[in-house]
Amino acid sequence: QSYCQRLQHDMYFLTSTSRLNEQVVDKIILQLNRVYPQILTNEEAEKFRNPKASLHTRLSDLLKHLQKKGDRHCQEFYRALQINAEQLFNDLPSRKILKTSDPTGIDTGKEQYMLNDRGPVFFLACFSLAAGLALVWYCSNSDTKVIGRARRILGFSPIIIGRHVRNICMLYLEDISRD
Repeated sequence: QSYCQRLQHDMYFLTSTSRLNEQVVDKIILQLNRVYPQILTNEEAEKFRNPKASLHTRLSDLLKHLQKKGDRHCQEFYRALQINAEQLFNDLPSRKILKTSDPTGIDTGKEQYMLNDRGPVFFLACFSLAAGLALVWYCSNSDTKVIGRARRILGFSPIIIGRHVRNICMLYLEDISRD
């Protein structure tokens, strides 16, 4: 969407009562007047800051004026709005559409939640189950060489598991090899 189309879409939201107060509108107008390239001339800025006209009328006229000027002017309005009223800028209807629209069709916020809803305990449980099954499968093989290999693997296990657990596993393997 171009900035002019976004501004057309956001116009009702911005001009509704109590969204923007007079001070914020004046700051936006002054910023548009002072920014390089100058978006509003001095005469235009004075016209839109006229306290005799209602805020709603001045803001509507400003938005229509910016739409006539082109996309760059509308973009600068959004930049000024973001600087002077960030919360309102984040609540704009066009911003909400931009946040949810994704060319892949995936809502990234929802996808992120779906990937992270299990937590670290679930990961550790799955990893422990997989490691346990691999160890049982490795040790239950009928080859006698397997126990020797398991001993070598468990010899390095203080790095991975505690020394007490390693000793228990070694005793268990020795009992199995005696039978």
